[in-house]
Amino acid sequence: MQILEKLKPLVLTGLIAVGFSAHGNPLHAQSTEVLTVAGGCFWCVESDFESVPGVVEAVSGYTGGTTANPTYKDVTRGGTGHYEAVQIVFDPAKVSRERLLELFFRSVDPTDPGGQFCDRGDSYRTAVFVSNSQERALAEQTKAQAQQDLGQKIVTPILPAKTFYQAEDYHQDYYKGDSLVFTRFGPKRQAAAYKRYRQACGRDAKVAQLWGDAAPFAKGH
Repeated sequence: MQILEKLKPLVLTGLIAVGFSAHGNPLHAQSTEVLTVAGGCFWCVESDFESVPGVVEAVSGYTGGTTANPTYKDVTRGGTGHYEAVQIVFDPAKVSRERLLELFFRSVDPTDPGGQFCDRGDSYRTAVFVSNSQERALAEQTKAQAQQDLGQKIVTPILPAKTFYQAEDYHQDYYKGDSLVFTRFGPKRQAAAYKRYRQACGRDAKVAQLWGDAAPFAKGH
């Protein structure tokens, strides 16, 4: 019994430690928020926003449509209603939703209703997805300010959030991947292929033309 009495404090300490460990991940999860946007090629949106301090990760996927579990071919072929989209997971203590929305509008061509840059079609259109009235009000406010700053009509819609389907593994972090891929420029590592694609598509040039010094990501890509 004396041995058991001596063990009780150790057991209690161990249980407390396990309790904190078990609750560690949920607490971390609760400390982050998600902003879902569509800005054309999801590789580019992912690359842009993973460079922002306070962003934990950016995940490429599909949302906004009606087809369950769509593939990349399904979405780009058309008819699913889905957008190429990105879920931006962020720490609101380090970067605000408003700031991310400001960056988003200034990192795309929000005046283009038919796609983005060289990527044409419904799946490449821009959009912001919101989950409640507060998110909608903030998105509308940020959109209105961006339109005023740009001096042109912004056609990017603010849409109710739908199920987000994560894109295939090879699309995640494509911009920094090391796998060998075959492109119209010849065989290249993913990171190099991404840079050639982005340049050839004219994304940064067009964004810089539209937004000038307000373009947050157009330089250095």
